[in-house]
Amino acid sequence: MPPEQATTRPRWHNLCMEHDGQLELYTAVAGQLKEAHARVRALQVPEGVRMALTRKLLVITAVAKHDLADAARRLESFITDLDEGRMPVEER
Repeated sequence: MPPEQATTRPRWHNLCMEHDGQLELYTAVAGQLKEAHARVRALQVPEGVRMALTRKLLVITAVAKHDLADAARRLESFITDLDEGRMPVEER
């Protein structure tokens, strides 16, 4: 988008989110995703494991664009696995 067309006015999709509570969920999921990425970066694990974890987070991010509630469930499961030390198999 050219800079002259960029604005900070509310977009229609943001207005729709405000009416059905989706904006709060989106804000929560976005914050948790950011936190999860930071945790993955800080882990002392082989690079292949880090890549697999990052890939899972990218999938959750993609899901959030289409089904926010499903993304929230997936992210909760991901964080639980991380908290309990369940790591994916190392990618090569």
